[in-house]
Amino acid sequence: MPYMLLIAEPSGQRATRSEAEGHAVYDRMVRWGADLKERGVLLAGESLKSQDADTARVEVRSGKPLVLDGPFAEAKEMIGGFFLVDCKTRDEAVAIAVSCPAAEWCSIEVRAVAPCYA
Repeated sequence: MPYMLLIAEPSGQRATRSEAEGHAVYDRMVRWGADLKERGVLLAGESLKSQDADTARVEVRSGKPLVLDGPFAEAKEMIGGFFLVDCKTRDEAVAIAVSCPAAEWCSIEVRAVAPCYA
């Protein structure tokens, strides 16, 4: 069963690292993802750019689109990336989330993939 691991990180925390520290963190995550792929559980995964002027929120109400440009200063955290994994059980997905290096500085939300009517 597919599970989405959403990496929820404090907004602005990336700016607290030096460039070398940022590369080191990213390299750890890449190695962790490669291990998941080698084990045959990784379906997809990506890091997301920090919220900035390129960020947008889109809503359509009564047929009228509303586009809000970032950054969103009111946000206390942002989705910094995701991993889509294929696991037999929720417990297996949670165990994978526990092993994620980002769990040391972020929260990881584990969600089963399911249709919106479920």
